[in-house]
Amino acid sequence: SDRSTKRPNAIRVRRLRGESLWCSNEYSCSETQKIVQLCVFCLSLRSVCLLMQVSMPCVLFAASPSELRLKGGTNAEMAPQIDYTMMVFKPIVEKFGFKFDCDIKMRGYYPKGGGEVIVRMSPVKQLDPINLTDRGSVTKIYGRAFVAGVLPLKVAKDMAAAAVRCIRKEIRDLYVNIQPLQESRDQAFGNGSGIIIVAETSTGCLFAGSSLGKRGVNADKVGIEAAEVLLANLRHGGTVDEYLQDQLIIFMALANGISRIKTGPVTLHTQTAIHFAEQLAKAKFTVKKSEEEEDASKDAYIIECEGIGMANPHL
Repeated sequence: SDRSTKRPNAIRVRRLRGESLWCSNEYSCSETQKIVQLCVFCLSLRSVCLLMQVSMPCVLFAASPSELRLKGGTNAEMAPQIDYTMMVFKPIVEKFGFKFDCDIKMRGYYPKGGGEVIVRMSPVKQLDPINLTDRGSVTKIYGRAFVAGVLPLKVAKDMAAAAVRCIRKEIRDLYVNIQPLQESRDQAFGNGSGIIIVAETSTGCLFAGSSLGKRGVNADKVGIEAAEVLLANLRHGGTVDEYLQDQLIIFMALANGISRIKTGPVTLHTQTAIHFAEQLAKAKFTVKKSEEEEDASKDAYIIECEGIGMANPHL
């Protein structure tokens, strides 16, 4: 890393594909605890959710509570939307035995970014293993279709309506509640639109389909794309969707015990995450076809990991 005069008290921590991340540290102490504050600026649209993913396992094993101030895109292409992080990732990853708060100060969209999210969490001694192998039945389907900036609310309504029509062709016995929303100007930077749809099961499993609006793409098409992604993830019989499976691997590797999750087809991202978790953490993973009778005609797999039982030396 090198010092920079462009941003006071900042350190350039990484350059990747011609883009920069900026990081500044501040420390504040009280009589009872020391709070570590880390501010990371992503100087283009790169996703704050990806920054959250890589930082979370580190601060979980820190010596004191942490506050991450992440700046960049909250709803960006090729990355989880902040809504996915809040509605799907958060409740599932907290099954490992920790909690975190995520405060969306400002949403940011392509091409300007400008979003800001504050994440607060306390360290843990160890992570608990998880067992997500019982799918249950789908009991709720809900979501949000949003527009921001100059885009009219009608765009959100059209996305929501198209998504509902698509889902009801396959799932007729559930009410699909997708709320169209206009983001307020003091909570969203720039123009943007998108949709996320979540399916919740009787055992607490969560699946999602999402899509972002693009210039020249009809709102109906955006809504249908999100609905089709959700339906595809429901068909495979797993307990996590294709986007969550790889995000859980590092936590399974660090946990104290054996974790199991049932997935659909194992993604390349998940295969890569397993490879590096085995190489770097020495965790042991096995991936095998689900032998459950109900999965006989489905492309379902069990990912099992014997975690290394990482212990926080500070606690």
